[in-house]
Amino acid sequence: SDEAGAADDKRRRLAAWRQALRQSLAGGFSHPSHAALHHTVTTFGVPAAYLEALIDGVEMDLTTTSYATFANLRNYCWHVASVVGLACLPIWGCTDPIAKEHAENAGIAFQLTNILRDLHEDCARGRVYLPKEELARFGYDADRLHRGVRDEAFRSLMQFQVQRARSYYDMVWPLAPLLPRPGRTVFLLMARTYRALLDAIERHDYDVFSRRIRVSRWQKL
Repeated sequence: SDEAGAADDKRRRLAAWRQALRQSLAGGFSHPSHAALHHTVTTFGVPAAYLEALIDGVEMDLTTTSYATFANLRNYCWHVASVVGLACLPIWGCTDPIAKEHAENAGIAFQLTNILRDLHEDCARGRVYLPKEELARFGYDADRLHRGVRDEAFRSLMQFQVQRARSYYDMVWPLAPLLPRPGRTVFLLMARTYRALLDAIERHDYDVFSRRIRVSRWQKL
């Protein structure tokens, strides 16, 4: 959905991808990855609905360029991020029911972090993920975002967004002890790296316009 081209062409390609997914789960392989995908889904019992939901989320970017409320945005984040964690749980062998709630929140935390880091890039694509009601609450608007205006209204808005994302990270740490060691390692690596991005955004005074905020290789190690 982020590639260049007409929206209708993207819809056709995504529809073909969805059909190929369904065929692969039924045993019909048309891509080198399909045999492995079929084996993984059937061996570990990954619900196909999560894979379908991810495509649904990607399709949202073809029709939706802004979100009125955080509830609307959270639904998008669930589709493009939470379902990834939910699909990983059975692969990692995690059967505790409460883990699903933590995995959902982890996806929200990761995607909110992505949104804050990529504000300028997404705006150039015509997408403003920050809820309209929150832009209005802090006296900011999409036009200033497009121009990269980093005034006090923007800083207050970003401070609010960063703190909310942090609150989601605070809710997901209990997932770690519920996971077998391989899954715990992957989860903690991702959670700590994404959480560090929030710190980096804050250290750079919320300047997501002049450069892409990154976590250094040394920090990752």
